Amino acid sequence: MAEISLRKIDQSNGYDCFSLKLTEEQKLFVSDPVRSLAQAYLFKDQCTPFGIYDGSKMVGYLLVIYDPDESEYNLWHVMIDRDYQNHGYGTAAVKQAIAYAETKPFGRADKLSLTCDSRNVHAYSMYLKLGFLPTGRMSDEETELAIAI
Repeated sequence: MAEISLRKIDQSNGYDCFSLKLTEEQKLFVSDPVRSLAQAYLFKDQCTPFGIYDGSKMVGYLLVIYDPDESEYNLWHVMIDRDYQNHGYGTAAVKQAIAYAETKPFGRADKLSLTCDSRNVHAYSMYLKLGFLPTGRMSDEETELAIAI
């Protein structure tokens, strides 16, 4: 693993994101990259899509969105390509996403939240290890977790 970085997804690297693949099991938990980038475009005034890079290679993506109604940031659609999983990319990327949210690029907030299906054991465990805590709220089948920023 080289230097892990987040880079904004735009016209220059969007197609790299489209080629990222999940395992069949993970398709239950994470949106397709095309759908995720479409959502990011719809909310472009409050959402930043990032490619997760190992050096010059995109290995995943995530979205950080600001919810002005709740005055909080949300981590959306964290995805690591099936060929690059279990190498620490997700952990490194989420740490960087937390640091990005702490800069409050879209507005004031005191937390970064996300939802995660508890059946997605690896991701759920990673978020807990990074300091996210259950809020007691649910969204469909997913538990909301949050961390102070």
